[in-house]
Amino acid sequence: MSYVMMSKIVAQGAEALLRKQGKNLIKDRIKKSYRLPIIDEKLRKRRTKAEAKLLDKVGNIINVPLVEKVTKYEIVMQFIDGKLLSENLDSFPLTKALEIYKEVGKEIALLHSHDIIHADLTTSNMILHADKVYFIDFGLSYFSSRIEDKAVDLHLLKQALEAKHFKHAKKYFQSVLQAYKKYEKSKEVLVRLEKVEKRGRYKRKGKRKKDKGKGEK
Repeated sequence: MSYVMMSKIVAQGAEALLRKQGKNLIKDRIKKSYRLPIIDEKLRKRRTKAEAKLLDKVGNIINVPLVEKVTKYEIVMQFIDGKLLSENLDSFPLTKALEIYKEVGKEIALLHSHDIIHADLTTSNMILHADKVYFIDFGLSYFSSRIEDKAVDLHLLKQALEAKHFKHAKKYFQSVLQAYKKYEKSKEVLVRLEKVEKRGRYKRKGKRKKDKGKGEK
């Protein structure tokens, strides 16, 4: 039986195929036919290596899957057998959900205190296991000390909550911020977050006016 046949595909995104094999999860960066082969190979190698290196560092800070092995295009890591928050968060009692999001805020604060930007903070990338929140998918993550980048990280989470968990999104995000405020630079980040949100509103407002103008022609 082949290696692939022994694995079970659990998800496929634009950049990678995820397979479960035993107690491990294998993240395989897939080939892109629209890229020149030599460029595709370099990109996949570099991004695989960078993500694995970042995961190793993050594993000393917050709960993430442990990296077992790295090959050219694959990261073999621990499979976290828990509840994906995107599918289960709204089924929890509100008090429990709010406690979970305090934990999320604490984890984000720890990441930002080490100048790590997740860049894809959604409930699809958070798993509840043994009453602990695990962050997954660091494929877009990077190091940055910029307050702007940290504010955008929080803004993306807020947007994700409003889109997926709109009923209690405001309360969830307040719980995040309550814990996040323990981060020593949180005041700077939250001031910048307000500016980021204003930019977003101006862009949406401008787009509506533009679309309205087109409709009137």
